[in-house]
Amino acid sequence: MSDLLRAPAEIKYAEELDWLESVDDGPKPFSWRLSPKMVRLFILGSERADGLDREISQKWYGDRSFVERSIVTLASDRGLLLIGDPGTGKSWLAELLSAAISRNSTLVVQGTAGTTEDHIKYSWNVSMVISKGQSRESMIPSPIMTAMETGAVGRFEELTRSTSDVQDALISILSEKYISVPEMDSDNIVFAKPGFSVIATANSRDRGVNDLSSALKRRFNFVRIPVVTNKKSEAEIVRFRTEELLKRHQIELDVPPTLLDVLLQSFADLRASAAAAGSDDEKLESALSSAEQIGVLEDAILHSNFFGERVLTARTLASSLVGSLARREPEDLAILNKYLHGVVEPRSKEEGGSWPEFLEGGRDAIATLS
Repeated sequence: MSDLLRAPAEIKYAEELDWLESVDDGPKPFSWRLSPKMVRLFILGSERADGLDREISQKWYGDRSFVERSIVTLASDRGLLLIGDPGTGKSWLAELLSAAISRNSTLVVQGTAGTTEDHIKYSWNVSMVISKGQSRESMIPSPIMTAMETGAVGRFEELTRSTSDVQDALISILSEKYISVPEMDSDNIVFAKPGFSVIATANSRDRGVNDLSSALKRRFNFVRIPVVTNKKSEAEIVRFRTEELLKRHQIELDVPPTLLDVLLQSFADLRASAAAAGSDDEKLESALSSAEQIGVLEDAILHSNFFGERVLTARTLASSLVGSLARREPEDLAILNKYLHGVVEPRSKEEGGSWPEFLEGGRDAIATLS
């Protein structure tokens, strides 16, 4: 695992999954590797009441009802659509579910404007077709077809970014549970094995890009993942991801709790400002999600490690926040400047602590970018 830039969940948590399988005596739907209760436990972590001989780490932070509804959906014959703002952990939840159920989270189709039916059905190895003709041997199955053939979970990322033709092809797969291959005279139908299901994700901000048809919506159970606004939960998410970051980069750098509080409060302030804004021009382009908080902190940690004094400071954190969130110029810079003068400056005078240095770092970063 050490030579992988990013190991999939089934490799990263292989030891936990092996152990859970060895003690799992619950009923398992179809070809599932774990029972629904163990899938939930793998994702949300163990508690003392579970009576296990070892602790299972929490990997996804959110309402347990979202996880339970997702698991129940996958145990049925319906697809699962995780929908929410960018950075709310939809893809990470989909990966964890696939890893726990199938021990394979890599059967993924990425939805884009260039995604075609071939990406969700099959294509051909041209050289083999020329030499041997069209056959199962010369066919290149899509990740979705592979999931069908193995009774596994297939994933479709950013469903609403794919065209209506691709979405229509998915309707047939979800409804009929087979794919026809008309190019072949025999053995020309690929049937799904029990356990096959599809987890799709969609960003709620992508409405209007390629809206889902009512026919496709009927094939999915929707689970809406909200932006985490509870400070305790958000702090746990950021802390969890930061520890992973430090471990992956082999960095020994302390993240003071006071600076984590400054980061969380800054995002809470900016979200409140966005909610009160009268138009999109008065809002940052950023979704201000937990994922973007982690990105800001990662940028600040790496900058401190490589170019600083290997100590995270409020100045560096502010510079990373401005650099990460100022995507439109001059609109986003004006919004951040207004936030610094209207909120951070009074707070730095009243509370002191890390806020004065954070204010100074933010002002310097805006001056540099202006």
